Amino acid sequence: MSEPRREPKRDLPAGYQEQLDQGYAFGSVMTFAQRPLLTAPEQLDSWQPDVAIVGAPFDLGTTNRPGARFGPRALRSSAYESGTYHLTYGLEIFDHIEVVDYGDAYCPHGMVQESLDNIKQRVHDIASRRIIPFTMGGDHTITWPAATAVADVYGYGNVGMVHFDAHADTADSINGNLASHGTPMRRLIDSGAIPGRNFIQIGLRSYWPPQDVWEWMAEQGMRWHLMDEIWERGFQAVMADAEVEALDGPEHLYISIDIDSLDPAYAPATGTPEPGGIVAADLLRMVRSLAYRHHVVGMDVVEVAPAYDHADCTVNVANRLFMECLAGLAAKRRDQAGGIPGLPAR
Repeated sequence: MSEPRREPKRDLPAGYQEQLDQGYAFGSVMTFAQRPLLTAPEQLDSWQPDVAIVGAPFDLGTTNRPGARFGPRALRSSAYESGTYHLTYGLEIFDHIEVVDYGDAYCPHGMVQESLDNIKQRVHDIASRRIIPFTMGGDHTITWPAATAVADVYGYGNVGMVHFDAHADTADSINGNLASHGTPMRRLIDSGAIPGRNFIQIGLRSYWPPQDVWEWMAEQGMRWHLMDEIWERGFQAVMADAEVEALDGPEHLYISIDIDSLDPAYAPATGTPEPGGIVAADLLRMVRSLAYRHHVVGMDVVEVAPAYDHADCTVNVANRLFMECLAGLAAKRRDQAGGIPGLPAR
């Protein structure tokens, strides 16, 4: 018999809120969306948030331009914070869900396995308490430990994946490296954490991977929707199929977004920019719809490399992807409690 849920304790120290508020413009305390910073598991127990943001500043798996290790810092310090009232849903996001910043996983220089283990543990700290982890990459390698930690909690085979990317990231190895940003999806399927048939990829284009990798993907039952299909059928029609495919069996949904799924016009600051991608407005609306309609248990946004950004446009769209998912969760919470429905058109 489970213990009764305790009342959360969410008291901030004297002066803390004032310092958070200054962070919007001047940076006294820099956290994601100026949410309270928690640093230890016992604080998660007492605070009892709905969502915890965690950074994974790791980019040892990159194959082209490095720099995604600075993504978490940039999403906290460089994104333009215009407010937290969602116009479409007509709600103040943080009135309906409690969100905290859980700091960063420790990723020591040159230590790949230790870094990945630390990411997995920090995400597990969150997910094991049935708090939703939002992980800021880092390169796409980090989805391997982050999604594994979520599957460890909710059950192997019980989590579907919607993966937005220009590249499939399903190579067996890259130059002999099993832990690369080109391999995490293969690792997740090989381990059984995410079933191949519920691993749905959207926005693929480019000239990689080669034929043998596509054959392996087909053998696993993976399903993918190329940019050409989005062009021919429209994004909403493609996503209607993708949602059904990802949740054909699993109860829960993990969203993984490589920022290079977007056209470089919207997200130039990434290691492997690929022309011909998704429009930012479409992806933002789709993410909030996924959060509203389904049981999202994890999300990551990866491959933001701020050194290549122009006017912080990549950092801002990455920030808004998280914010739109939060908005979908908040609207669902409000509407389930009997509020005014605010579901946007698909």
